[in-house]
Amino acid sequence: MPRAASLAAQIKQQLGLETDVRPGSSGQFDVNVAGKTVFSKYEERRFPEPDEVLDAIRELVAPG
Repeated sequence: MPRAASLAAQIKQQLGLETDVRPGSSGQFDVNVAGKTVFSKYEERRFPEPDEVLDAIRELVAPG
């Protein structure tokens, strides 16, 4: 879970949002915000790029 912990730290530092990191099954790596999936390793078949999740969260919480 090092990638998840690192991403959680970035989200807190850059966006001021608290996170909940939970182990998944089968290498699952999903990021959900307010019930919406902003990234799914299963669907994308890869880990996110460094700013990809942060940008998706920014767009979701402050669109436009």
